[in-house]
Amino acid sequence: MIRVFGHGARRLRLLSPRRLFSAAVGPRPRVMVKLGTAVVTRKDECGIALGRLASVVEQVAEMHAQGHDVIMVTSGAIGYGKQRVVNRHGLSALAEEEKSRRLGRIEPQAFAAHGQSGLMSLYEIMFRQYGLSTAQILLHASDLKDSERRSRLANTVFDLLSMDGVIPIVNENDAIITEDALEGGDLKGIISISDNDSIAAVAAVAMEVSRLVLLSDVDGVYSSGPDGKLGSVIPVVSADAPLQIEQLAKSDAGFAPKSRVGRGGMLSKIDAARYAQERGVEVVIANGFKENVVSESSHSPLPLCGTFFTTNTLPENNKPDEKLNVKETARHARQAGRALAQLNASERSEILNRLANLLIERSDEILKENALDIEEHKDKLADTMLARLKLSPAKLESLSKGIKMLAKENPLGRVLSKMKVAENLDLVKETVPIGVLLIIFESRPDALPQIAGLSIASGNALLLKGGKEATRSNAVLHKLVQEAIGSVCKEATESCQLVSGRSEVSTLLEMHDVIDLCIPRGSNELVQHIQNNTKIPVMGHADGICHVYIDKDCDLEMAMRVVRDSKTDYPAACNAMETLLVHRSLVEDGRLSSILETLDEAGVTVNVAPRIRKENSAQKFIQKYPPQDDLHVEYGCLECTLEIVDDMKDAVAHIQANGSGHTEVIVTKNSSTAEEFLQAVDSACVFHNSSSRFSDGFRFGLGAEVGISTARIHARGPVGIDGLLTTKWILRGKGHTVQDFSDGKHTYIHEAQPL
Repeated sequence: MIRVFGHGARRLRLLSPRRLFSAAVGPRPRVMVKLGTAVVTRKDECGIALGRLASVVEQVAEMHAQGHDVIMVTSGAIGYGKQRVVNRHGLSALAEEEKSRRLGRIEPQAFAAHGQSGLMSLYEIMFRQYGLSTAQILLHASDLKDSERRSRLANTVFDLLSMDGVIPIVNENDAIITEDALEGGDLKGIISISDNDSIAAVAAVAMEVSRLVLLSDVDGVYSSGPDGKLGSVIPVVSADAPLQIEQLAKSDAGFAPKSRVGRGGMLSKIDAARYAQERGVEVVIANGFKENVVSESSHSPLPLCGTFFTTNTLPENNKPDEKLNVKETARHARQAGRALAQLNASERSEILNRLANLLIERSDEILKENALDIEEHKDKLADTMLARLKLSPAKLESLSKGIKMLAKENPLGRVLSKMKVAENLDLVKETVPIGVLLIIFESRPDALPQIAGLSIASGNALLLKGGKEATRSNAVLHKLVQEAIGSVCKEATESCQLVSGRSEVSTLLEMHDVIDLCIPRGSNELVQHIQNNTKIPVMGHADGICHVYIDKDCDLEMAMRVVRDSKTDYPAACNAMETLLVHRSLVEDGRLSSILETLDEAGVTVNVAPRIRKENSAQKFIQKYPPQDDLHVEYGCLECTLEIVDDMKDAVAHIQANGSGHTEVIVTKNSSTAEEFLQAVDSACVFHNSSSRFSDGFRFGLGAEVGISTARIHARGPVGIDGLLTTKWILRGKGHTVQDFSDGKHTYIHEAQPL
């Protein structure tokens, strides 16, 4: 590096190739991550929390790989020094009180000096696994009080960042810390520099970082709750609200739980955050114990973990409780869901009957809101989508009947097995709710009360995301669901929540620690997007490519009725026929002509597949139809594929190769052929002489369905109440211990008991 010194000892520096490149394409985002003592050290403060630190290092390395400049500010030298002393002098076997007494004879400064080199070596080893190296910067409060020193510090960091693959690590030099530092030095009356929080804030401003992340063992800044107790975490503090936070911090209500260790309490974090915020640096105060907290706090324009001090003024229509608190909404749903799960069967039935009645009593209100949705989107949506969107008195009546059927169910606490393990030691397996469901559905508002009814009956909390086309319809239906729940149990009212916006869904898909199951209902693209973007278990189907096979031994009139109904009853449904397979004999003897006439009369466009296009005997029937080479098409409209097969086994082979595992149909009078087809086809639903449209929860007598699953575990086909349940084991004994069996005092019986 060439330096040219001029007036005032200012340096003009030549940029390295990496920094020249950065200048050409725009600056790399610069983030500072400060790790508090509670995050870095173990619970006993004697040593490093290696697993937690390794996770942070991995996230920092990932951020660097994604194009961020990352600076770390770390505590932990004192804890590491204590660990070395404990190990070296054999103190680990001592009782905690005696160990603390002996360690108390040594000043913290000595522990810091003893642990600093080891801490940095540990960071170096960890970052080396990712092809990175570290650089240590030791600071004292006095180093940041002087503007020239701050400038030199910033230039040093800029140079380090220009060296590809170097992570600067800043730490307060605890080895020479003095009492005035403990009490707080003053930066021109602006901020007290007395801990790593304030050091990080001043350094972040000097080093021109865009975001500072302060990690401790508390979740963020809390609002004051009832009776002076803690409320909930404040998600966002805008640039025009620092006074509110200052007053909250100084109030008697208490603004956060106290961190277990370290000198920087929440007040120092708020002061540090305000100092940086006022100088253009965004700040996140978050819990360093949470999984992926560094990534979540650093990447998102509006992070939803901890408290975010934004440098912007939030407009009135973008307040945190409306846009940024979806995580809190999910947690509230989980808590309310527990209250719902504790209700007895008659109470849940009362809620369901009330909901069923409300759908009829408030039908005018529902249909009025639905009409507004249709009016807004009538020129934007295809006819099939408008059909899904439209509600009618008949649909509401059907929904009401289905929910009343659910009210007769009592699925929770159902004993599935009993086992006598030993004398007076009995094991029971019974049904319980899954927990919190996230269900995403497109333009079908009638799905909302169906899903809500199933969730209430099964005791599950529910997060619902409907299509934007049905915003008004979904809102009024959701209001009725909450009204029905609240009429029986106010504590459970928020167990059903309606969310909106793609960004909120993206946030929910990250919440695998709160949400237990995701069920997407909609297009192939929607389902695949969900499956590819969450760790939450997903139950559903990506395609609905349903086949109807017409066998040589069919009843032709029956075949025409089944084909017509399977395709035309509701072409947009996932259980509609998409491919028609016909036995070769139907082409040769001309029966195919009658089937095609039926489809033509219904306005169905028939596309002919490769094999039938090569059949000479088929030419007189198919000449007017367009070709189709793709055998894996879900049309979702009045359109289908036509293909020829040699026999039933050939039809099965075609289905296995090109189907989606949803619903398949055989039409034949030959019972042995039908039975072989039913057993050979590996789909969720396989029918004989009946329309594919019967693949539906209501038609199966399930009351309603939450969706259709083509998965091979848990639930398959139309998913009703049973698909929303899991199990737990309950063991009842009388002081039994495993040792009793090892000693021969008790003997295992393992005898199945009648239910």
